[in-house]
Amino acid sequence: MSKRNSQSAKTAARERLRQERERQAKRDKIKRQVIVACSIVGVLAIAGGIGYAVVQGNKPGYWEDAKNDKLVKPANTTGTNGTTVVIGKSSAKKTLVMYEDPRCPVCAQFEQTVGPTVKKDLDAGKFKIQYVGATFLDDKLTGEGSKNALSALGAALNVSPEAFLEYKTAMYTTKWHPEETDDKFKDDAYLIKIANTVDALKNNKQFQKDVKDGTYDKWALEESKLFDKAGVGGTPTLKMDGKTLTGSDGENAPMTVAEFNTALEAALKA
Repeated sequence: MSKRNSQSAKTAARERLRQERERQAKRDKIKRQVIVACSIVGVLAIAGGIGYAVVQGNKPGYWEDAKNDKLVKPANTTGTNGTTVVIGKSSAKKTLVMYEDPRCPVCAQFEQTVGPTVKKDLDAGKFKIQYVGATFLDDKLTGEGSKNALSALGAALNVSPEAFLEYKTAMYTTKWHPEETDDKFKDDAYLIKIANTVDALKNNKQFQKDVKDGTYDKWALEESKLFDKAGVGGTPTLKMDGKTLTGSDGENAPMTVAEFNTALEAALKA
């Protein structure tokens, strides 16, 4: 092989190498551009996702929207926005005001222990009951079970006062009442399952529709405002003639039958 031929081969080889390096450089440049572009798209996507999450987070929740719903008052109510719920014999001279939150474990304890005595005295005409539903535990514990359960109680009240009382009693039983941190009452199906233990509500299609449709959601929000305005510190709270009925500690609601009887007797005589 001549020197010239050898030199030409080397020159050709160098040219091929140069061309290959140029092609590789172009490929690397394109690759960097793609990576940068993808990174920008990724950042935009993340930013968009964060933006979407922020927008979604700032959107009013369901119950915030429910404030603007049309108000539907349950039957068997009176007063502004149908929020006065009074049950009992019209001949009863005194009214026992009961403040309860559906999720409240102390309310459940009260209903399980003292509830039968309250019902017996109500039926005997010793007093009427004015029920005031609270939903403050939804805010303290997060969730919506108190509001949803109160709405379902509105649906029961629309059926009859008796259905309302029986349904409320069922909610507070050991079988159905959840731990306060367990937001089971947010589930319509669970509330309907409880209702099926009450004769007047069992397989009641209109009641079930009202629960699922949230017919009384707006009413529940209006009802809970009574509690908020009452200045009551917690639940359960019992009042008669504006005075709080307490147990032996002089502070909390009577949690035994004996304490309730003592407090009630004094209130009826006042």
